[in-house]
Amino acid sequence: MRSLPRLMVAPSGARLTKQDHPKLPVTLPEIVSTARACHAAGADGLHLHLRDAEGGHILDAGLYREALAELSRAVPSLAIQITTEAVGRYGVARQIDVALHSGAGLVSVALREILAKITPARAAAFYHQCHDQGIAVQHIVFGRADLENLQQVIALLPKAITPQILLVLGRYSDGAPSDPSALDTLLQAEIFKATDPDWAACAFGQPETACLRRARALGGKCRVGFENNRLNADGTVARDNAERVAEIAGFV
Repeated sequence: MRSLPRLMVAPSGARLTKQDHPKLPVTLPEIVSTARACHAAGADGLHLHLRDAEGGHILDAGLYREALAELSRAVPSLAIQITTEAVGRYGVARQIDVALHSGAGLVSVALREILAKITPARAAAFYHQCHDQGIAVQHIVFGRADLENLQQVIALLPKAITPQILLVLGRYSDGAPSDPSALDTLLQAEIFKATDPDWAACAFGQPETACLRRARALGGKCRVGFENNRLNADGTVARDNAERVAEIAGFV
């Protein structure tokens, strides 16, 4: 089972457009170009979202396979994690399908989305299928409540699995900025005492750099990129995702 990359770039997300930043990669050629530049700047992983012909978020196992093959050719040493984010467009059956049939070895799952839609027994079956196929599932959590729910999920996982967690600081919904001190509170959750998870953090807004610096100091890994923030630590708008990666690569 592959560990989380040390420094993952999330270059686009599901919601943003080129109106948010002209260098936001939307098409596969743009994603490949961004992957090359971010890898050169210090990223060893990429969190992958795909768009349809109209630029909308899409979950499709076949399209993921094509994208993974292209990225593997272009940047073979860059780990690729696919998203199963629903964004209100997809049901849990589609999320599970892309997780299991895209050919990805790294998959992110929003804990709230999965637990709200399937029974614990179906969740257990899904996690065991991922384990059997060598797929590492990173659980995206947004606060202490999610971490408490994840503690229950751990009981569903095969014993050999080291839990993977992404701590999200700040919010999509109202653009609330992130706070580095929130990490200290989150890391007091029981799951960090009961297990030794492979964890990383991402953060919204200009405090992203400070939050990721704090995550690194606390033993975590980092996810950076336009999905969460397009500002450098000094408040200037980043030229592209590679510039954001370079700022974080200086201390990871």
